[in-house]
Amino acid sequence: MPLSEHEQRLFDQIERSLAEDPKFASAVRANDPRFHARRRLLVAAFVIILGLGLVVYGTVSSNTILGVAGFIVMLGSAAFAMQSRRRGHAPDLRAVGGTATRRTRQQTRKGGLLDRLEDRWRQRPEGHR
Repeated sequence: MPLSEHEQRLFDQIERSLAEDPKFASAVRANDPRFHARRRLLVAAFVIILGLGLVVYGTVSSNTILGVAGFIVMLGSAAFAMQSRRRGHAPDLRAVGGTATRRTRQQTRKGGLLDRLEDRWRQRPEGHR
């Protein structure tokens, strides 16, 4: 149901006043999962570069253990970055038609090929059975 003209003006006024409040903006940003995911991605990128430095230093100094340790650090950091990226793209709340709804675990989980084929089979038109 659309808002009346008066309600829309009030809503716009409230939105402007909230946007001008720096304390409110920082509180909202602190609770945003995308903000945290972005920060984790930056930390992971820094650690990947550090691991690459360890690999190069281990190769130059002929220290195999240091090179392997650098590779393991890079691999772990890349896995951490991928996990953070997934969390950033799939927040718990999403807006649907102006309301916030919580996703169920089944909706966020991606099924395999067999699950998708089974769902297609169940959802086929009734005339083809």
